[in-house]
Amino acid sequence: MKCLILAAGYATRLYPLTKNFPKPLLEVGGKTILDWAIEDIGEAAEAFFVVTNHRFAGIFEAWARGREEDIRVLDDGTESNETRLGAVKDIQFAIDALGLDDDLMVIAGDNLLDFSLQGFIRYQREKGTTTVMRYREESEEKLRKTGVAVVDAEGRILEMEEKPAQPKSHWCTPPFYIYRKEDLPLVKAGIEAGCGTDAPGSFIAWLSGVTAVYAWEMPGKRYDIGNLESYEAVKKSYRGIINK
Repeated sequence: MKCLILAAGYATRLYPLTKNFPKPLLEVGGKTILDWAIEDIGEAAEAFFVVTNHRFAGIFEAWARGREEDIRVLDDGTESNETRLGAVKDIQFAIDALGLDDDLMVIAGDNLLDFSLQGFIRYQREKGTTTVMRYREESEEKLRKTGVAVVDAEGRILEMEEKPAQPKSHWCTPPFYIYRKEDLPLVKAGIEAGCGTDAPGSFIAWLSGVTAVYAWEMPGKRYDIGNLESYEAVKKSYRGIINK
C-alpha cells in the first residue's frame, strides 16, 4: 500500500498564519500535523506522497528531507485558491504522475485523530474493497457541510452525498480513504462522468454507486482545524494518538 496526502489547499480561513505556510505543517503537541499521521501509519505504507501547490512545494520538500520515511512531494502547479485543481483532480494528477498501481491510502493533510489508523488499515484488508471512515454526527448543520453516507448493517455504503441539503443519515465521512488498486482507474472515470472534484468525498459518493465501498466506524475523535480559533483550541487539548 502507498499513501497519498492531500495538501494542495491554501487554508484561507487561517490567514495570516497560512498565507505563506501550509496548514499540514503547523505544529500541534510538539509535532507537525503530518508527522502525527505518518508516524502512525508507519510501515503499513511502502511510500508516502504529498500532493501540494506550487506556492508550498518547496516548504514541503524541506520538511520531507528531514524525515526517515520515503516521502515524495508532488507540485500540482497551481498558485492560488482560485486556480486550485480540487482534491479529486489532485488524486488523478498523482495517479498519472506516479503511475500508481497499488492499494492507495488517501488522507487529508490537515486532520488530527486521537486514535490509530492501524484499525482502519486492518478493516480494509478484511473487506478487500475501497473503504472510508465514518462517525456519527447529531448536528444537522454540520451534516450539511460534509459527506453523509447511508450504510447497511455490514457497513456497506448504500448511498452517499457530499454536503447534502437534506441529510439522509447521521454518518459523516471524513477525508480518510483506502482505494483498492482495482478502483484507481475509476477516479478518471468518475471525473469524466461528472462527479464533483473539489471535495474528495464526491468521488466516493460516485464510486459507491459503481462498486462496493465499506465504511469503518471510527473509535475516537477527529480534530479538523478550520480557523485560528479552532487551531488554538486543538493546541491546548490534543494529546496524541492512542490505541494502536
